[in-house]
Amino acid sequence: MTLALGIARGARSGILHQVTRPGQAGAIWQRQREAVLAAWIDGLAPESLPQVRCYCTTMRARDVAQRACEMAHLSAGPARAMFCDDIGALAALFGQVMGSAALHLRLEVVRDDACCKFHLDHVPARLLCSYRGMGTEYGLLRAQGDPQPVWRMGTGDVGIFRGALWTGEERSGVVHRSPPIAGWGVTRLLLVLDVLAGGQRGA
Repeated sequence: MTLALGIARGARSGILHQVTRPGQAGAIWQRQREAVLAAWIDGLAPESLPQVRCYCTTMRARDVAQRACEMAHLSAGPARAMFCDDIGALAALFGQVMGSAALHLRLEVVRDDACCKFHLDHVPARLLCSYRGMGTEYGLLRAQGDPQPVWRMGTGDVGIFRGALWTGEERSGVVHRSPPIAGWGVTRLLLVLDVLAGGQRGA
């Protein structure tokens, strides 16, 4: 079995499709945060940030995000709508890339060093987007020790990384982690989308 070591990066959403190409272990859409959305998310108290964890279809992702905002008692408005629209759009894009409409969606508030060890997820593929706080860190797998160098996604960037259950002859040689933030007074709002096993387009 060979290792896929490539990471495709680009400023357009289409770059995410590169994760299905031979030799590519991940793909990152480097994008600028909308000012209205960034100000709204960064201005929320940590205890008011929306959280949710559920299975859904790509078409239901926006509704799930909207319900999470309602459960967090966040008032309706342009920024909240933009946030929910973005989650719905990312779910649809992830579904297109992976050829699957069945997802596990997680919107998570992170304030500690959970998942701070470099790892390969036990899924076919995972989409990650930090709406608030530092982005996910990633690097090439080493036989011993952490990757060197370590790269970090920007806030608002969207990354798709192959997991341990990716089908085909290649094994991902890229690992990732949540950045260590304990003691820094930092709160992250992280979107995680997993494609379910069996729902992956052949690579």
